[in-house]
Amino acid sequence: MDKLRALHYFVAAAEEGSLSAAARRFDVSVPAVAKLVSALERELGVKLLDRSTQGLVLTARGAQYLEQCNPLLAQLADADRTITSPGTRRARTLVVGAPPLLSRAVLVPGLADWHQRHPHVHIDLRTLDFLTVKDSTTRGVDVLVALGWPGSVDLVQRPLAQSRLIVCASPAYWRLHGLPAQPSDLVNHACPLVRSPEGTVLDLWRYTREGDVQEVAVSGWLTCASRDDVLQAVLLGQGVGRFADLSVWPFVRDGLLQPALLDWESSDSPPFSALIRPESKREAAVQDFVGFLEEILRPIELLCSDAFGARPSAVRPRWYSSRPGRASKTVT
Repeated sequence: MDKLRALHYFVAAAEEGSLSAAARRFDVSVPAVAKLVSALERELGVKLLDRSTQGLVLTARGAQYLEQCNPLLAQLADADRTITSPGTRRARTLVVGAPPLLSRAVLVPGLADWHQRHPHVHIDLRTLDFLTVKDSTTRGVDVLVALGWPGSVDLVQRPLAQSRLIVCASPAYWRLHGLPAQPSDLVNHACPLVRSPEGTVLDLWRYTREGDVQEVAVSGWLTCASRDDVLQAVLLGQGVGRFADLSVWPFVRDGLLQPALLDWESSDSPPFSALIRPESKREAAVQDFVGFLEEILRPIELLCSDAFGARPSAVRPRWYSSRPGRASKTVT
């Protein structure tokens, strides 16, 4: 349990008289507040709040605890203001998590410019390849760049960009095996596949064009836990991959990857979002870094729109919360 965050949620709930108002104060969901307040009560072994249809009321022990917490939290806020007062530049380590493809192709090339503007901030970059976001993934991370539909209820979400999934192979592979004319032709190609952290092999590729829908269960001889490994196999001419266009834009631009089926839209295209811990969202370094992410992703999004087509709507696919197995089987 994040004790400091739980204390903030408890104080807000007590002051506002409701969990929903406390959630609005921190820009998180009501279940996120309820979860940590309940965890705090379990840890203390006392009931702090009485819940009713009329709202929340402090118990006698809760009122006593609130009286003790308020000065401590105020003292901590004073300490933060002192060290970040105007004219001072606080040395700061910012822990950033990002998918490996985006980190390699987009984020790392832009970090030198960030460092010039913010020399007092040290970046601790951690590559995290995932689709769903869990508490264990976000522990200790200040800003998380997520590709997909985050499942965590405890983090503030800021939209960054919308991807478009594109089918790619090396030019040499296409010369040898031929370009597919429609998605159903992909069954005749080797497609290195990625397995999600939940154990789902993402072999179901769904496409639409002018009302025509094709769902293709692709296959190949290689399954990887990392999209970076899938990319490496595709770059080496070992098959056909499907990638978020923003993540592989430099490889397409430089002719290392050649897209196909651009007249078909992949309806499973995931969005990019920044996920921030509620207590960190007002920190200058965090706000500046989220702005930096938008600054480097928006131009690439425009380039990809020109090259590959308009951004599709980010519809969460049916297999997203599937259990271990193949996406094509779990959906069926």
